[in-house]
Parts: sequence; C-alpha cells; structure tokens
Amino acid sequence: MTTPTAGEPAAATSDERAADPNSGPRRVLIALYAIFALAAISRAAVQISTKFDEAPLAYSLSLFSGLVYLAAATGLILRGPVARGIAWAACSIELLGVLVIGILSIFDSNAFPHDTVWSRFGSGYVFIPVILPVLGLWFLFHTRADRAPTEPAVGR
Repeated sequence: MTTPTAGEPAAATSDERAADPNSGPRRVLIALYAIFALAAISRAAVQISTKFDEAPLAYSLSLFSGLVYLAAATGLILRGPVARGIAWAACSIELLGVLVIGILSIFDSNAFPHDTVWSRFGSGYVFIPVILPVLGLWFLFHTRADRAPTEPAVGR
C-alpha cells in the first residue's frame, strides 16, 4: 500500500466506502427503500381513495409501511446522528411490523381480507419486506461510528 503524496486523498477504508451514500450497499438500500416507499404509498393511496371500506386496516397498514420505507430511505440518505436514529427506528419498526403482520395475516386471515405490503411476510413482494429491514439493520450496525477497529487474532 502506498501513502498518498501531498494533494492526493487517502484511500478510503471499506467502512468509509460502505457508509458513503454514493457507493455500494448504502446506495442499494436507499434505492430499495425509495422504490418500496413509492410503491406502497401509491398503492395505499389508490386503495384508500377507491375502496377503503372493504379493508380499512389492511389499506391503512400499507400506507403506514410506505411511510416507514420513506423514513428509512430518508435516514439512510441524510448524514448525522439524527438521520441514523431515524434509519434505526424505521428499520426496527419495519422488522417488527412485517413479523407481526406476517404472523397475524397467516393465523387470522379474517382480520386481513386484503393483503398489505407486510402480509405473509411480504410474499406478494418476493419476501423483500422481511429481508430488507434485516439488511438495513445489518448495514447500520456494521457502519456505526463507535465500532472499534478489528485486530487480527495473533497468538491465540
């Protein structure tokens, strides 16, 4: 590894690259959350405005999930501890929501006569709704600022 000369930027570590909103995993997460926010909010808006009386709980939960996706995307896009807190909260709420709604939609189908984004753990969306918060929380955990650098286990 060469050291940078005057005027050259130092090479970014893998953690710095991962935390950069314009590279790798963070960019993919932002894109997925933005797509899901747009899809869920749009779908819920149409359902609420045209047939809300058929399944008010399901359609309201779909709108809520879209707002959670929007919060997660916003938290991942912005910088700073408040933005990270928003991302942590949104991903945690999303995981809890998809697990609870997923279980309820399987065992109490009468409560959900129409699907939500989180019904049956997101089966209507190729299970991405149950995978996405796990990836989001994993990313946030592995890019936290207080993470101590790992040292090789020499002599153990």
